[in-house]
Amino acid sequence: MLFIMQRVSLLLVGLFISTQLSAEPAPFYTWRSKVDGQRVCSQTALGPGWERAAGPFRDSRCQKRIVVK
Repeated sequence: MLFIMQRVSLLLVGLFISTQLSAEPAPFYTWRSKVDGQRVCSQTALGPGWERAAGPFRDSRCQKRIVVK
């Protein structure tokens, strides 16, 4: 029984590690203020006063676009 538990544990650890290795960073988007039109580059929404204007981008300056197939 202990042998089976060790095998299952090893399998679960291997699955966890393989999913972590294939993870990618979140894309960046250009966000526009609904109040004054100011633009900001961010990975996450800045709040209810902002709307997504452009993206996705791969860099924090929102210059290199990600090509979606």
